[in-house]
Amino acid sequence: MNVTENSAAAVKPTVRARRIRFSYPTGSLDRHFVDGDLVMSHIVAHLSATFPEGEDFFVRSVRRFADQITDPELKSQVQGFIGQEVTHGREHRALNERLQQMGYPTRRIDRGTHLDVTAFERRLSPLTCLAITAALEHFTAVLAETLLTDERAQQLLGSTEVRSMLLWHAVEESEHRAVAFDVYRAVGGTERRRIWTMRIIRLTFTMNVALFSTISILTDRAARNPVRLFRSLAQLRHSPFVNRAVLARLRAYTKRGFHPDDTDNAALLEHWTEVLFGEQGALAHHLH
Repeated sequence: MNVTENSAAAVKPTVRARRIRFSYPTGSLDRHFVDGDLVMSHIVAHLSATFPEGEDFFVRSVRRFADQITDPELKSQVQGFIGQEVTHGREHRALNERLQQMGYPTRRIDRGTHLDVTAFERRLSPLTCLAITAALEHFTAVLAETLLTDERAQQLLGSTEVRSMLLWHAVEESEHRAVAFDVYRAVGGTERRRIWTMRIIRLTFTMNVALFSTISILTDRAARNPVRLFRSLAQLRHSPFVNRAVLARLRAYTKRGFHPDDTDNAALLEHWTEVLFGEQGALAHHLH
Protein backbone atom coordinates (compact mmCIF):
# COMPACT_ATOMS: atom_id res chain seq x y z
CA MET A 1 0.00 0.00 0.00
CA ASN A 2 1.22 3.49 -0.84
CA VAL A 3 0.57 7.03 0.27
CA THR A 4 -0.05 9.37 -2.65
CA GLU A 5 0.35 13.06 -3.33
CA ASN A 6 -3.02 14.79 -3.36
CA SER A 7 -3.48 18.46 -4.15
CA ALA A 8 -7.06 18.47 -2.89
CA ALA A 9 -8.02 18.32 0.77
CA ALA A 10 -8.16 14.69 1.90
CA VAL A 11 -11.13 13.22 3.71
CA LYS A 12 -10.36 13.37 7.42
CA PRO A 13 -10.00 9.97 9.08
CA THR A 14 -11.85 9.14 12.26
CA VAL A 15 -9.56 9.74 15.25
CA ARG A 16 -10.48 7.62 18.25
CA ALA A 17 -8.51 5.91 20.98
CA ARG A 18 -8.46 2.12 20.91
CA ARG A 19 -8.49 0.25 24.21
CA ILE A 20 -5.46 -1.96 23.67
CA ARG A 21 -2.76 -3.67 25.70
CA PHE A 22 0.58 -5.27 24.86
CA SER A 23 2.89 -7.37 27.02
CA TYR A 24 6.63 -8.08 26.97
CA PRO A 25 7.33 -11.06 29.22
CA THR A 26 10.93 -11.74 30.23
CA GLY A 27 12.78 -13.57 27.49
CA SER A 28 10.31 -12.60 24.77
CA LEU A 29 12.73 -10.21 23.05
CA ASP A 30 16.25 -10.69 21.73
CA ARG A 31 18.85 -8.24 23.07
CA HIS A 32 19.05 -6.60 19.63
CA PHE A 33 15.37 -6.83 18.85
CA VAL A 34 15.41 -5.01 15.48
CA ASP A 35 16.43 -7.90 13.23
CA GLY A 36 19.55 -8.44 15.34
CA ASP A 37 20.87 -5.05 14.22
CA LEU A 38 22.99 -3.29 16.85
CA VAL A 39 22.55 0.33 15.78
CA MET A 40 18.88 0.20 14.76
CA SER A 41 17.96 -1.54 18.02
CA HIS A 42 19.48 1.33 20.01
CA ILE A 43 17.84 3.97 17.80
CA VAL A 44 14.38 2.41 18.18
CA ALA A 45 14.92 2.00 21.95
CA HIS A 46 15.93 5.67 22.18
CA LEU A 47 12.86 6.83 20.26
CA SER A 48 10.59 4.65 22.38
CA ALA A 49 12.12 6.14 25.53
CA THR A 50 11.26 9.68 24.38
CA PHE A 51 7.63 8.91 23.60
CA PRO A 52 5.95 8.95 27.05
CA GLU A 53 7.13 12.43 28.03
CA GLY A 54 6.88 13.60 24.43
CA GLU A 55 3.29 12.41 24.07
CA ASP A 56 2.35 14.11 27.36
CA PHE A 57 3.86 17.35 26.03
CA PHE A 58 1.85 17.03 22.80
CA VAL A 59 -1.36 16.53 24.75
CA ARG A 60 -0.74 19.57 26.95
CA SER A 61 0.20 21.72 23.95
CA VAL A 62 -3.02 20.91 22.09
CA ARG A 63 -5.27 20.91 25.17
CA ARG A 64 -4.27 24.51 26.02
CA PHE A 65 -6.09 25.65 22.87
CA ALA A 66 -9.01 23.22 22.92
CA ASP A 67 -11.46 25.83 24.21
CA GLN A 68 -10.69 28.06 21.22
CA ILE A 69 -11.71 25.44 18.67
CA THR A 70 -15.22 26.02 17.32
CA ASP A 71 -15.31 23.55 14.42
CA PRO A 72 -17.18 20.42 15.65
CA GLU A 73 -15.13 18.02 13.52
CA LEU A 74 -11.83 19.40 14.77
CA LYS A 75 -13.13 19.36 18.36
CA SER A 76 -13.90 15.66 17.96
CA GLN A 77 -10.48 15.01 16.45
CA VAL A 78 -8.78 16.80 19.34
CA GLN A 79 -10.51 14.49 21.82
CA GLY A 80 -9.48 11.46 19.79
CA PHE A 81 -5.91 12.79 19.52
CA ILE A 82 -5.66 13.19 23.30
CA GLY A 83 -7.02 9.70 23.92
CA GLN A 84 -4.64 8.13 21.41
CA GLU A 85 -1.58 9.96 22.72
CA VAL A 86 -2.32 9.07 26.34
CA THR A 87 -2.57 5.40 25.33
CA HIS A 88 0.67 5.62 23.33
CA GLY A 89 2.49 6.99 26.37
CA ARG A 90 1.17 4.21 28.59
CA GLU A 91 2.14 1.42 26.18
CA HIS A 92 5.61 2.84 25.52
CA ARG A 93 6.23 3.07 29.27
CA ALA A 94 5.58 -0.68 29.49
CA LEU A 95 7.93 -1.38 26.59
CA ASN A 96 10.56 0.97 28.00
CA GLU A 97 10.62 -0.87 31.31
CA ARG A 98 11.30 -4.12 29.45
CA LEU A 99 14.05 -2.43 27.41
CA GLN A 100 15.60 -1.06 30.61
CA GLN A 101 15.76 -4.61 31.97
CA MET A 102 17.52 -5.63 28.74
CA GLY A 103 20.22 -2.99 29.26
CA TYR A 104 18.95 0.01 27.31
CA PRO A 105 19.10 3.35 29.24
CA THR A 106 15.42 4.15 28.72
CA ARG A 107 14.82 5.57 32.21
CA ARG A 108 17.68 8.04 31.82
CA ILE A 109 16.39 9.13 28.40
CA ASP A 110 12.89 9.49 29.85
CA ARG A 111 14.21 11.81 32.58
CA GLY A 112 16.16 13.84 30.03
CA THR A 113 13.10 14.21 27.83
CA HIS A 114 11.10 15.40 30.83
CA LEU A 115 13.69 18.11 31.49
CA ASP A 116 13.63 19.15 27.82
CA VAL A 117 9.86 19.53 27.53
CA THR A 118 9.67 21.26 30.91
CA ALA A 119 12.21 23.80 29.63
CA PHE A 120 10.16 24.31 26.45
CA GLU A 121 7.02 25.04 28.45
CA ARG A 122 8.81 27.35 30.87
CA ARG A 123 10.66 29.43 28.26
CA LEU A 124 8.48 29.33 25.14
CA SER A 125 4.98 30.59 24.41
CA PRO A 126 2.07 28.12 24.27
CA LEU A 127 1.74 28.81 20.52
CA THR A 128 5.39 27.94 19.93
CA CYS A 129 4.94 24.73 21.96
CA LEU A 130 2.01 23.92 19.69
CA ALA A 131 4.20 24.62 16.64
CA ILE A 132 6.82 22.22 18.06
CA THR A 133 4.10 19.61 18.53
CA ALA A 134 2.88 20.00 14.94
CA ALA A 135 6.45 19.69 13.64
CA LEU A 136 7.23 16.56 15.67
CA GLU A 137 3.88 15.04 14.73
CA HIS A 138 4.96 15.40 11.09
CA PHE A 139 8.20 13.55 11.90
CA THR A 140 6.35 10.70 13.57
CA ALA A 141 3.71 10.50 10.83
CA VAL A 142 6.33 10.27 8.07
CA LEU A 143 8.21 7.54 9.95
CA ALA A 144 4.92 5.77 10.73
CA GLU A 145 3.77 5.78 7.11
CA THR A 146 7.21 4.57 6.02
CA LEU A 147 6.77 1.59 8.35
CA LEU A 148 3.29 0.93 6.96
CA THR A 149 4.30 1.20 3.29
CA ASP A 150 7.77 -0.36 3.15
CA GLU A 151 8.01 -4.14 3.60
CA ARG A 152 11.72 -3.84 4.40
CA ALA A 153 10.86 -1.66 7.39
CA GLN A 154 8.28 -4.19 8.59
CA GLN A 155 10.72 -7.09 8.21
CA LEU A 156 13.21 -5.36 10.51
CA LEU A 157 10.76 -5.87 13.39
CA GLY A 158 10.29 -9.59 12.83
CA SER A 159 7.20 -11.07 14.50
CA THR A 160 7.67 -9.81 18.07
CA GLU A 161 5.26 -7.90 20.28
CA VAL A 162 7.33 -4.78 19.50
CA ARG A 163 6.32 -5.13 15.85
CA SER A 164 2.66 -5.39 16.83
CA MET A 165 2.85 -2.35 19.09
CA LEU A 166 4.71 -0.19 16.58
CA LEU A 167 2.27 -1.07 13.77
CA TRP A 168 -0.65 -0.03 16.00
CA HIS A 169 1.18 3.15 16.98
CA ALA A 170 1.96 3.87 13.32
CA VAL A 171 -1.70 3.55 12.28
CA GLU A 172 -2.85 5.98 14.98
CA GLU A 173 -0.05 8.46 14.23
CA SER A 174 -1.21 8.42 10.62
CA GLU A 175 -4.84 8.92 11.69
CA HIS A 176 -4.13 12.02 13.78
CA ARG A 177 -1.16 13.41 11.85
CA ALA A 178 -2.93 16.70 11.02
CA VAL A 179 -4.70 17.42 14.32
CA ALA A 180 -2.03 19.54 16.02
CA PHE A 181 -1.34 21.24 12.68
CA ASP A 182 -5.03 22.12 12.21
CA VAL A 183 -5.32 23.40 15.78
CA TYR A 184 -2.24 25.57 15.21
CA ARG A 185 -3.78 27.12 12.10
CA ALA A 186 -7.21 27.48 13.70
CA VAL A 187 -5.84 29.56 16.59
CA GLY A 188 -3.86 31.91 14.34
CA GLY A 189 -0.42 30.32 14.10
CA THR A 190 1.60 31.89 11.29
CA GLU A 191 3.45 30.21 8.43
CA ARG A 192 6.67 31.93 9.47
CA ARG A 193 6.59 30.50 13.00
CA ARG A 194 5.57 27.07 11.73
CA ILE A 195 8.36 26.90 9.14
CA TRP A 196 11.14 28.22 11.38
CA THR A 197 10.07 25.90 14.19
CA MET A 198 10.42 22.91 11.88
CA ARG A 199 13.84 24.05 10.63
CA ILE A 200 15.10 24.17 14.21
CA ILE A 201 13.38 20.94 15.25
CA ARG A 202 14.68 19.08 12.19
CA LEU A 203 18.24 19.92 13.21
CA THR A 204 17.91 19.41 16.97
CA PHE A 205 15.82 16.22 16.69
CA THR A 206 18.34 14.60 14.34
CA MET A 207 21.28 15.63 16.53
CA ASN A 208 19.51 14.40 19.67
CA VAL A 209 18.78 10.97 18.19
CA ALA A 210 22.33 10.63 16.86
CA LEU A 211 24.01 11.74 20.09
CA PHE A 212 22.00 9.75 22.60
CA SER A 213 21.78 6.64 20.43
CA THR A 214 25.59 6.75 20.19
CA ILE A 215 25.90 7.05 23.98
CA SER A 216 23.55 4.09 24.36
CA ILE A 217 25.49 2.02 21.82
CA LEU A 218 28.77 2.67 23.64
CA THR A 219 27.35 1.01 26.76
CA ASP A 220 26.65 -2.19 24.78
CA ARG A 221 29.26 -4.94 24.88
CA ALA A 222 28.42 -5.90 21.30
CA ALA A 223 29.75 -2.52 20.16
CA ARG A 224 33.24 -3.64 21.23
CA ASN A 225 33.27 -5.86 18.15
CA PRO A 226 34.43 -3.39 15.48
CA VAL A 227 33.34 -5.59 12.58
CA ARG A 228 29.79 -5.87 13.88
CA LEU A 229 29.62 -2.18 14.76
CA PHE A 230 30.83 -0.90 11.40
CA ARG A 231 28.69 -3.40 9.51
CA SER A 232 25.65 -2.15 11.41
CA LEU A 233 26.58 1.49 10.72
CA ALA A 234 26.96 0.68 7.02
CA GLN A 235 23.49 -0.90 6.96
CA LEU A 236 22.05 2.29 8.42
CA ARG A 237 22.85 4.09 5.15
CA HIS A 238 20.41 1.77 3.40
CA SER A 239 17.67 2.00 6.01
CA PRO A 240 14.15 2.49 4.61
CA PHE A 241 13.73 5.28 7.17
CA VAL A 242 16.45 7.52 5.70
CA ASN A 243 15.86 7.22 1.96
CA ARG A 244 15.23 10.13 -0.41
CA ALA A 245 11.44 9.81 -0.32
CA VAL A 246 11.39 10.08 3.48
CA LEU A 247 13.75 13.06 3.49
CA ALA A 248 11.68 14.78 0.79
CA ARG A 249 8.49 14.39 2.85
CA LEU A 250 10.22 15.83 5.91
CA ARG A 251 11.49 18.80 3.89
CA ALA A 252 8.06 19.42 2.39
CA TYR A 253 6.84 20.72 5.76
CA THR A 254 8.86 23.93 5.34
CA LYS A 255 7.13 24.90 2.09
CA ARG A 256 4.60 27.70 2.40
CA GLY A 257 1.05 26.38 2.13
CA PHE A 258 2.02 22.85 3.18
CA HIS A 259 -0.59 20.66 4.86
CA PRO A 260 -0.11 17.06 6.15
CA ASP A 261 -3.12 15.96 4.10
CA ASP A 262 -1.32 16.92 0.87
CA THR A 263 -0.28 13.26 0.97
CA ASP A 264 -3.36 11.06 0.84
CA ASN A 265 -3.22 8.10 3.24
CA ALA A 266 -6.89 7.03 3.14
CA ALA A 267 -6.25 3.73 1.32
CA LEU A 268 -3.26 2.99 3.55
CA LEU A 269 -5.33 3.47 6.71
CA GLU A 270 -8.23 1.44 5.35
CA HIS A 271 -5.87 -1.43 4.53
CA TRP A 272 -4.05 -1.51 7.88
CA THR A 273 -7.18 -0.95 9.95
CA GLU A 274 -8.63 -4.12 8.43
CA VAL A 275 -5.36 -6.08 8.67
CA LEU A 276 -4.80 -5.18 12.33
CA PHE A 277 -8.24 -4.54 13.80
CA GLY A 278 -10.76 -6.21 11.50
CA GLU A 279 -12.77 -9.24 12.55
CA GLN A 280 -9.79 -11.50 11.77
CA GLY A 281 -7.23 -8.74 12.42
CA ALA A 282 -3.78 -9.55 13.73
CA LEU A 283 -4.30 -7.35 16.81
CA ALA A 284 -8.01 -7.94 17.39
CA HIS A 285 -7.19 -10.06 20.46
CA HIS A 286 -5.25 -7.13 21.95
CA LEU A 287 -8.33 -4.91 22.01
CA HIS A 288 -10.44 -4.58 25.13
